[in-house]
Amino acid sequence: MISLAMQQVGQRVGQRGVAAWAQPGALLWTRTHRPAAFARHVSYWDAVHERQVEATKAQSFSSTLSNIFSKPSTSSHMADHPDGLLQQLADTDPLPSTATVRMTAAEAAGLRTPPTNARMLTRDFIHTSLYHPGYGYFSKNAYIFSPPEPIQFNAMRDNYAFMNHLGQLYKDLEDEYIHAHDIARQVWHTPTELFRPYYGYAIAKHVVDQFKLDPRGADRIVLYEIGAGNGTLMTNILDYIAQHEPALYRTVKYNIIEISTKLAGRQERASSARRQLTARHPGVRIVNKSIFEWDQPVQEPCFFIAMEVIDNFAHDVVRYDIATNEPRQGVVLVGDDGNYLEAYEPLTDPLIKRYLDVRSQAGYQSPVLSPSLRVRAQRALLPFAANMTEPEFVPTMALVLMDRLATFFPNHRLVIADFDRLPDAVPGVDAPVVQTRYQGKMVACSTYLVQPGWFDIFFPTNFELLRDVYRAVTGRQADVVTQHDFLRKNADLPATSTKSGENPMLSFYENFKFITS
Repeated sequence: MISLAMQQVGQRVGQRGVAAWAQPGALLWTRTHRPAAFARHVSYWDAVHERQVEATKAQSFSSTLSNIFSKPSTSSHMADHPDGLLQQLADTDPLPSTATVRMTAAEAAGLRTPPTNARMLTRDFIHTSLYHPGYGYFSKNAYIFSPPEPIQFNAMRDNYAFMNHLGQLYKDLEDEYIHAHDIARQVWHTPTELFRPYYGYAIAKHVVDQFKLDPRGADRIVLYEIGAGNGTLMTNILDYIAQHEPALYRTVKYNIIEISTKLAGRQERASSARRQLTARHPGVRIVNKSIFEWDQPVQEPCFFIAMEVIDNFAHDVVRYDIATNEPRQGVVLVGDDGNYLEAYEPLTDPLIKRYLDVRSQAGYQSPVLSPSLRVRAQRALLPFAANMTEPEFVPTMALVLMDRLATFFPNHRLVIADFDRLPDAVPGVDAPVVQTRYQGKMVACSTYLVQPGWFDIFFPTNFELLRDVYRAVTGRQADVVTQHDFLRKNADLPATSTKSGENPMLSFYENFKFITS
């Protein structure tokens, strides 16, 4: 995903309720907004966004506080009633009393419309928003932008000319489809698409080099890719192997595991229409299912590839009791009016518990926790002091992926790349960016409690922690490198250099890392 935000400045929508003090149980709640139908394109270049967005948000918050404290029915009792302050700061509506029915993402998948009167773990709510088979973001509105032809980098003056070229391509796409109702309205970019075929060639070179160094002596290259999008990476990898390793190409097996029916169909069309090479290749197989449902043991050595996929894995959110450091799990309460409220309850979910245990055994301590009892005691004496830490988003579904790898792909080699940091995220540790596209502009939101299907929700990854969790679950060693270093080792850099000597493939996506095993 490459940002065009330098030319198209987004505006934030949605306001996050602020709770400074709360009772245990249901501790924090936030009303969502329901904007009209609204691309995903965030790279580190998004940090260039004009910061008047922040000023606008500050003015809005200041206005909200002014309105709160001007209410005669509450202002005279604020100091004596923290509950009243919380209620005013968070929402004027009571918690939905009927939102007590527990619902998982699997249960929500059986509904044709977003659930109401339900209580969902945060990961179930996010997973449903992104992957529901009927109205989910990737099922309904996702469109992966790909330049009509490979970009001729050597003919461009510099990085700025490259960005202008992308901006024009993107504008042409929007102008063509702005009134087409059957065209997905959510668009994002990936390095695989923008730098094709050279980005895919770099992955292929790494795979071939590691295959040749594998002491197990496998007789063929077998690849499994999840979240393959348009199928471009598959095409580029197979092209590279065919051109540089024809003997290996004759026996290579390439398997795509794709949860989105729409995208799976697109890959099949691309393999026949865009690349006759892969259409003729009998070793390509596309499986339309979620990796989290995979149940077929793969015993032979293989490469497991996930390029810009784990950022869309659903996360849970936890906050810790200031006095005891006990974690509380986040839930989303869905009212009968379709509004969403965030609440916290005692930790009972076994997956969250296990993730926290695994990372603790790996020596990790959450940055929101203060090890000092003295500091915690001092905080508790402050007026309206919070009784919980700030939110922390934890990648519980990434742990499920590690389990799947250990159980069903015991002889895999890992190749995963994704964001390690993101600008303009919602509040919290390892918090996501929530954004959409509306009338040609990127719109970033300040909460994940948004209308399902219209908003991309994606997270940064702590790759060093992921490596430790991977080692603990699979027993395998892994290395973490920046994308810059990975490409310097494996890519054909002269092919993506501009006349000025600048290289967009190196300078863009500086917030990307790889984990390989």
